[in-house]
Amino acid sequence: MNKRNALQLLAGGAAWAGVAATLGLAACSEPRPSFNAVDITGADYAKDFSLKDADGKVRTLADFKGKVVVLFFGYAQCPDVCPTTMTEMAQVKQQLGSDGDKLQVLFVTVDPARDTPEVLKAYMGAFDPGFVALIPTADQLVTTAKDFKVYFKKVEGKTPTSYSMDHSAASFVYDAQGRLRLYARYGAGVAPMVSDVKALLKS
Repeated sequence: MNKRNALQLLAGGAAWAGVAATLGLAACSEPRPSFNAVDITGADYAKDFSLKDADGKVRTLADFKGKVVVLFFGYAQCPDVCPTTMTEMAQVKQQLGSDGDKLQVLFVTVDPARDTPEVLKAYMGAFDPGFVALIPTADQLVTTAKDFKVYFKKVEGKTPTSYSMDHSAASFVYDAQGRLRLYARYGAGVAPMVSDVKALLKS
């Protein structure tokens, strides 16, 4: 074999080795799951919180490790978005069947002045007794909203106590390891969320 043929053989072998390695890596790596909600895996915000629940216990994401967490900002006197979202999440939990206990819904109030522990216990209980309400102080609300990049604003009513709250209407979804994964827009529906939660539980 002359030198030229030997070089060609070596080059060809290297090329085939590269193809084989590529194919091997492709075969060994798991495909990324496809989600209905917006995939924000790796985002550098909304990583955690430290807020009291309606029983006065300080909660963080670590408390819910092993469960898919859906976190939503709202308030008990909300006329439409909040009850709709909570009703849908109760349906999601129900449709998950035996995996329903692996879903944790968290409700962060943007109206701590009116949303007392008693009010929120009753409010969560109307949808699912396993849902957890979190009650920030006024200062914590500002900080937490900034950390999560969510919007809220008090809209004055006819009386001092009849005001409403404008607020972001999407949900943040965390996987069972406590990592932020999805941004679920309001009104997406029950079936898409059920599918996404199942995908996260499998991953």
